[in-house]
Amino acid sequence: MLDGVVTKDPAARLLRLLSLLQSRTDWPGPELADRLGVSTRTIRSDIERLRDLGYPVSATSGTAGGYRLGAGARLPPLLLDDEEAVAVAIGLRTAAAQTVGGIEETSLRALAKLDQVLPARLRSRVAALAASTVPLPGNGPAVEADVLATLAAACRDRRRIRFDYRDHGGNATLRDTEPHRLVATGRRWYLVAWDVGREDWRTFRIDRLAPRTPPGPPFPGRRLPPDEAIDVVTKGVASTLGPCRTVATVHAPAAVVSDRIPPVARVEHLDDERCLLHIGAATPLTLAVYLAALGLPFTVEGPAALLEALRQVSRHCAGAV
Repeated sequence: MLDGVVTKDPAARLLRLLSLLQSRTDWPGPELADRLGVSTRTIRSDIERLRDLGYPVSATSGTAGGYRLGAGARLPPLLLDDEEAVAVAIGLRTAAAQTVGGIEETSLRALAKLDQVLPARLRSRVAALAASTVPLPGNGPAVEADVLATLAAACRDRRRIRFDYRDHGGNATLRDTEPHRLVATGRRWYLVAWDVGREDWRTFRIDRLAPRTPPGPPFPGRRLPPDEAIDVVTKGVASTLGPCRTVATVHAPAAVVSDRIPPVARVEHLDDERCLLHIGAATPLTLAVYLAALGLPFTVEGPAALLEALRQVSRHCAGAV
């Protein structure tokens, strides 16, 4: 077992301890000792060695006591496993094409440093992925990187956060939330959070919010698996679709339709051969064109303006050939 081997080499054990401290916010001392197969006294000694090397490890209060790797005057070296290093490298390569504003040059500098120290076996994997991937430039509104960082930290540490929010109608409100997850749709970033004032899950577009700092008190976790968080975003975004909306019966499996629609639409399973597509757009013509572009048989019952737009698209397409 790896931990058993690590305990025989103090230097290797120190690196393993550092890796554990970087993986989450708080670690009870006895749990660290158990993971490394040593005594809590040895853990205390290793923590002091890390402090001597410049790592800001602080003690935390509690029944058994614990440790936290905090922020210091400088950034200490990070320990990444192979998969984490590849993920970071690919993320940095694609960051300039995404909807996070102000990090293009910074991403390139960080990537240059990472490429310099990547082992050859990982560098070839990153190069192959980069050569085979063409990122589509984001056309959604940019969000500030520091705002994403603030929200991500609040989600991780389960700290309440208040922010000024402007909804799709331009109405400004102050929201008090328990942040849960960040969801990226490719065009936009969303925060899924429990709205304390409304006592329900809510979806917030991150480009429309301005966090107030510092964050608030900690809160107990609420169960919301990743798939359900995505569902909350999908339903929330669908509720703000354009004024022309419809529910189309698409004669294809829900999985097939889901692969062809944007996050603003919602698919509802009916059976193995049919599903309902909840979708909307700014104008009936735009919605008609989008439905036709699915390339799948469908039927709609209305509204009347959409039916007329579908006839118009049909006539234009027939005339073109």
